[in-house]
Amino acid sequence: MKHKPLWRISVATSREAEDAIAEMLGSTFGSAASSYLDAKTGASRVTIFCEARPADGIRKAIAAGLAQIKQCGLEIGAGKIQIAKVPREDWAESWKRHFKPIEISNALLVKPSWSRRRPRKNQAVVILDPGLSFGTGQHPTTAFCLREIARRRKTATGRSFLDIGTGSGILAIAAVKLGYQPVHAFDFDTEAVRVARANARVNGVRSRSKIEHGDVSKLPLRPAKKYDLVCANLISDLLIAERRQIAAQMNRGGTLVLAGILKMEFLQVQKAFEGLGLKLVCSQSRKEWRSGSFRCAAEKN
Repeated sequence: MKHKPLWRISVATSREAEDAIAEMLGSTFGSAASSYLDAKTGASRVTIFCEARPADGIRKAIAAGLAQIKQCGLEIGAGKIQIAKVPREDWAESWKRHFKPIEISNALLVKPSWSRRRPRKNQAVVILDPGLSFGTGQHPTTAFCLREIARRRKTATGRSFLDIGTGSGILAIAAVKLGYQPVHAFDFDTEAVRVARANARVNGVRSRSKIEHGDVSKLPLRPAKKYDLVCANLISDLLIAERRQIAAQMNRGGTLVLAGILKMEFLQVQKAFEGLGLKLVCSQSRKEWRSGSFRCAAEKN
């Protein structure tokens, strides 16, 4: 049977701006973008694929997104936008070229289904193919969350985990693989919930994870169930607006991991959560992103 072609949308940019542009394209199209760096020229190309013909105004929308990124002080390079119809086989081969296995210390290996990479001894494996939903481990914010989950794996047995805005389900799947129980996750996007459940089944953890549709603004301030580790990889405005609901999900002595934050916005997020009695205990910056882990001020890291 002949497969329908796909549409490829790509932006020529600089290495400095590729993460921001990948995030922008991912938010626009609801799937993961890939980046390719030409080592000789130093130029980067960010690409995303979609099944339906892009809307007539999509080029203008992307151009507006590029303008916003440039206003943030990032050098976007050429910024040339290309939209083309391509055979589905080209899409598959593109993912295989650009998405490689990722190691999160010796604890976790994230790899696409076509990779033959074998895990190290006692290394948990998450199988995740790109192009379905946001969150493949490639993005700095997702990678930070994975490292925090893995870093606490020695004490994970019997510890609970909540993933707010689960996307592809990668964090919840990794948590199960590393011994957290129970593991709960939710997303406002019903398609993300479907994809996350499918990914959980592929990884054999569907029965050990609860993935639901949910709204962070509707989280109870006095929940019946609280969690030892909570991850919220969301935009800064949403983190700040719903900070009380998010923080209320933590167990006493628990850890809250916040990601999805631009460097220039991190201090504002930090102050918002410190106002609730939390203390920043771990932070990492990569390119234009900064993520952090928080605990109750009276608790030690």
